[in-house]
Amino acid sequence: MRSNDVRSLLQAAVPTAVAGALAAVISALVVGGKGALGAVIATLLAIAFMGIGFVVLQRTAKSLPHLFQAMGLMLYAAQILLLFVFLAAFKNTTLFHPKAFAITLVVTTLVWIGAQTRAHMKAKILYVEPDSMKGDKPENSGPKS
Repeated sequence: MRSNDVRSLLQAAVPTAVAGALAAVISALVVGGKGALGAVIATLLAIAFMGIGFVVLQRTAKSLPHLFQAMGLMLYAAQILLLFVFLAAFKNTTLFHPKAFAITLVVTTLVWIGAQTRAHMKAKILYVEPDSMKGDKPENSGPKS
């Protein structure tokens, strides 16, 4: 991964982790240990899903740039659908507090999307990557004299 990709990934993951930690503290205060556990699991799940999606999208951009926008839209739709599948699957669990899990999952996903959008807007990404010249003069495309 390029350095600006890693920077964008960190700029999305760190605020998400902070929001998850805050949600874990609030859940622990409101519903106890099971609420904190649900918030932690939801945070890890959101970071994993969104991080994997980010990596897949960057690889798609590198290898198939003509599919980048369509892949991005499909990837976000698939991520949101998978997160809702997890919400439905753990709706009646006794391992952790399902409401704290659900709220934290939605909040951390929204924080990730917002932070990733902000990181992309602030990134200085070249539209054209300059070729390395290695000291050679570029050839003229005009007629030779």
